[in-house]
Amino acid sequence: MPNLATLFNEVSFKAVRSSGAGGQHVNKTSSKVILTFNVEQSSGLSEEEKQLLSKKLQSRLTLNNELILECSETRSQHKNKELVLDRFKEIVLAGLTKPKKRKKTKPSRASKFKRLRKKKMHSEKKTNRRKPGHS
Repeated sequence: MPNLATLFNEVSFKAVRSSGAGGQHVNKTSSKVILTFNVEQSSGLSEEEKQLLSKKLQSRLTLNNELILECSETRSQHKNKELVLDRFKEIVLAGLTKPKKRKKTKPSRASKFKRLRKKKMHSEKKTNRRKPGHS
């Protein structure tokens, strides 16, 4: 499990003007926050964790292996920064969870019975289509 404080220190923020609510201050304040995080250059992740994140977040990473998140949900830059950090934390933790191994199970008695019944009905359907006298 990575140290989140280290990862938060490796994140860079950029405040930009955004569309949306803001009234008369809409083009004066930079309330939209863009977070960038380079997976390959992170010192808070082990090599195994970097590979796992790169694989799981492949569709979200840029060519430079950077994860870019943005938030412009509120008028407050501070709130948007908190929201984008929460989202970053969720994405990283979800990306680092390993999938559970599947347990092999035997088919239940009912499912076997159902399969055989379907098979028999299908067979009867085919035999009923034959001409009389042919076996």
